Amino acid sequence: MSLLVKICGLKTPEALDVALIEGADMVGFVFFEPSPRNITVPAARMLGERVKGKARKVALSVNADDELLAASIESLKPDILQLHGQETPDRVVEVRARFGIPVMKALPIASREDLSPTLVYAKAADWILFDARAPREATRPGGLGKTFDWQLLKNLDLAIPFMLSGGLDASNVTEALRITRAQAVDVSSGVERAPGVKDHDKIRAFVQAARLAEAQLAKVKSTA
Repeated sequence: MSLLVKICGLKTPEALDVALIEGADMVGFVFFEPSPRNITVPAARMLGERVKGKARKVALSVNADDELLAASIESLKPDILQLHGQETPDRVVEVRARFGIPVMKALPIASREDLSPTLVYAKAADWILFDARAPREATRPGGLGKTFDWQLLKNLDLAIPFMLSGGLDASNVTEALRITRAQAVDVSSGVERAPGVKDHDKIRAFVQAARLAEAQLAKVKSTA
């Protein structure tokens, strides 16, 4: 499959338009009040309508109950639900069954031991997203600009696709892809000039860097 590029934490029409024009495959919207990228239901409706099928819409939530999930779905009409909290495998199965929408489950990674739940979640979700484990004092589980040891994912073999997140930007996405061979990459803080404020030039640079990395890796593979 071709590399998928996701720009997450979008809040304004202008930033969304840049992501769409640059050819982002997925655009993410955060429904989590502690996050500087949180959006309201009316904003989600407006931004969701603006996508017009140009990319897959992802609704990110953290330990959300069914009421919040239903509100995000009604307003955004997402193609994927991203569960970024401590949702159990059973909860992932429940959400998929109740709402009939593919689910991406985020897993925090800091050491090899953190990979142990992966196979169980891979049976429950449609996608796995690997993100850097947040510090104990953090008020949110992601979007912190923190990387982890990508070597932990080297030669990882899952039955479902996985997305790489955590501290990615235009300067390191090539190396991240070279090591992990992830099927998708996700960026939020790496394309911002301040928390929650997207930088249009950084969005452009990230998408272009990811596409160039994909082409370079394909060339290496074809000559191997």
